[in-house]
Amino acid sequence: MTLAAHAAGDPKRGAQVFRQCMACHSVAAGEQMTGPSLAHIWNRKAGSVEGFLRYSDPMKRADVVWNEATLDQWLSNPAAFLPGTSMTFPGLKQSQARQDLIAYLKAVAGGKAPPAQRGGKLDLRKAPPEGQVTSIKHCGDTYTVDTADGRSQKVWEFNLRFKTDTSKLGPAPGKPVVVGAGMQGDRASIVFATPKEISESIKHACP
Repeated sequence: MTLAAHAAGDPKRGAQVFRQCMACHSVAAGEQMTGPSLAHIWNRKAGSVEGFLRYSDPMKRADVVWNEATLDQWLSNPAAFLPGTSMTFPGLKQSQARQDLIAYLKAVAGGKAPPAQRGGKLDLRKAPPEGQVTSIKHCGDTYTVDTADGRSQKVWEFNLRFKTDTSKLGPAPGKPVVVGAGMQGDRASIVFATPKEISESIKHACP
């Protein structure tokens, strides 16, 4: 594919294509998710985003700089372009979609396009009372989770996940937040500011 063909990419259409990437990537600088922030990848060496600790060994060893040509190959088939990569995305098979996405990422890096709006990650410091966990008790195979709205919910241990979020959108220290099913269904996650808080917050208490 020629550079002229790459130039045909439309950043506005690319912002829509990028919605497929939002579950794993952000275009906000410094915001790492499953994958690294893509805010400044243009002309950057692969595997070199500051603060991202989950690169595969092949990515860290890759002698690749991200530009029109390398991004087109990568987006077409990541596993073929870099065998052993931990990125499981199968690739964008439509050439136009790749061109549009590449144009969008270039525009973002140059400050010429607004970041795509992503609604997947909440600001946990602004959780409403029903999301603010006040106590967690464990007995047998059941957790009892109390929240600031005065509710108490019993959850089967296999359906309750404990997570940490150290980002600026994570919970404040000592103020875990319940997310996911919102305690309305049978599955939920409780997010803490640090791993240490998990064990400290759970109390053994049987009736």
